[in-house]
Amino acid sequence: MKRNLFKDTMKVLNIHERELEASFSKVGELIDSLASQRDRLWPIRSWPRMEFDRPLEIGARGGHGPIHYFVEDYTQGESIRFCFTGPKGFDGFHEFDIVTALDKPVVLRHTLKMNTHGLAILSWPLVIGPMHDALIEDAFATAQYSLGLTVKIQPWSPWVKILRWIFSGGKPRPQLPPGHQFKTDMQA
Repeated sequence: MKRNLFKDTMKVLNIHERELEASFSKVGELIDSLASQRDRLWPIRSWPRMEFDRPLEIGARGGHGPIHYFVEDYTQGESIRFCFTGPKGFDGFHEFDIVTALDKPVVLRHTLKMNTHGLAILSWPLVIGPMHDALIEDAFATAQYSLGLTVKIQPWSPWVKILRWIFSGGKPRPQLPPGHQFKTDMQA
């Protein structure tokens, strides 16, 4: 019997967590800042900016790079869930939420849960998944920086560096620590 890979589905559950020595409300403010001019969570120095057609609220549509979604659920200061609308073959959601009590340390979690089908069965494990993992770890480093904490950078894997080189036409942006200041001609 011949199988057709593109008619199959693959379940994906991808969870990242980071303990943050900060109050629940301060971590909640990071979630609330997503896609704003003062975004303190998304790693915009190295990754495509998260953008929406309006401020964060249920129904806002947008995404980052080739990944598209809308705000499915939002509890200010606690959690936000985005439902995928693209790429084709991504059926599910990703979300940021705070998963601990009001004590320190607070755990910020990112969960991606979906079923993939079609070409996404290949693109997720080979391309988008590794890039996603690197982006989320950079977001957690950005959160630490924004809260004035010691920043833990998870270096990109060689595969992520190769993918970024390919998709940038040989001119990838480097992995920059949050708060990195570029030297100007005046400072040199």
